[in-house]
Amino acid sequence: MLVLGFEPNLRWRTFTDEVVALARDLGVELVVTLGALLADVPHTRPAPVTGSASDEKLVEELGLTASRYEGPTGIVGVLHDACRREGLPSASLWAAVPHYASLAASPKAAVALCSRLAGLLGAPIDISELERAAEAYERQVSEAVAQDDETESYVRELERRRDALGDDLDVPSGDTLAAELTRFLREHEERRRDETED
Repeated sequence: MLVLGFEPNLRWRTFTDEVVALARDLGVELVVTLGALLADVPHTRPAPVTGSASDEKLVEELGLTASRYEGPTGIVGVLHDACRREGLPSASLWAAVPHYASLAASPKAAVALCSRLAGLLGAPIDISELERAAEAYERQVSEAVAQDDETESYVRELERRRDALGDDLDVPSGDTLAAELTRFLREHEERRRDETED
């Protein structure tokens, strides 16, 4: 069963109750949600995927790296809570996308999520079209980044950090990301102000 749509603005409890009831009626054994989060990751590297599941045993069984996110929730959190209450196993996969390119859809995130989902379900997913789109995305974002020395320098630093972490990527919390972005924007504005005063 595949559910695709926008996050509802109202009646979250009714929405989640109906999704869980439908999953039960159709014999769904595992509910998996997919999403993306803004993070300080470079667009030139594969999108890292974190995940969580309804219990620690499921996290281990599915080979997920548990997210440490603490903060406001959306429909995904409410849906997983409803699944937990009903005893329906659930997992959530999140791809990290670069915050400095947040206005563009990220095919790299879609590639990462589909690849991880295919492994989780043990079923192949054809991602060849997404991979071509991901290559075009990387070229376009690289061209845009190259037009601003500060952003280009920032991306190089993100690449250095990502390469140093290897497979042990630790996606930051929302608070960490907000603080880092605020610091970067403040420093960027101060440099521009200094340049115009000279």
